[in-house]
Amino acid sequence: MKRFHVHVGVSNLDQSIAFYSSLFGAPPSVTKSDYAKWMLEDPRINFAISRKCGATKGVEHLGLQVEDKCELSDVYGRLKAAKGPVLEEGATTCCYAKSEKSWIADPDGVVWEAFLTTGDSTIYGQGPDFAGLASDNAAANACCAPQVAAPAASPCC
Repeated sequence: MKRFHVHVGVSNLDQSIAFYSSLFGAPPSVTKSDYAKWMLEDPRINFAISRKCGATKGVEHLGLQVEDKCELSDVYGRLKAAKGPVLEEGATTCCYAKSEKSWIADPDGVVWEAFLTTGDSTIYGQGPDFAGLASDNAAANACCAPQVAAPAASPCC
């Protein structure tokens, strides 16, 4: 069963932990000096916050976390069928976890990741260069959110 993922950049980690712990009715399952994560069953979400790498505040990226390689293969197939540029990152360390992941941006530049967590890590990790994804929504200095080039300007309706 897949789990929805949201990663939010925050300015004050302690205040945000208190706020989201109250909102979710539970403390984070992971707390680090620059990061916190709630693995909730109701709603089924992996909700993470960080104040890492000078990232902009607010939603950094969205994603789908899967439980096994079969689900990961299914979601990867869906990313490719979406007809956007897909960055297949593969094995990586990000957000104090070891994962296998790929990334895509929707037509408006909202960045999504699809990933399978394979273990814990003692380091936060870094994201690779995501210049192939067309998004200006991702923070330029985020560790695990794509660092991408802005799309060409288009006329507004």
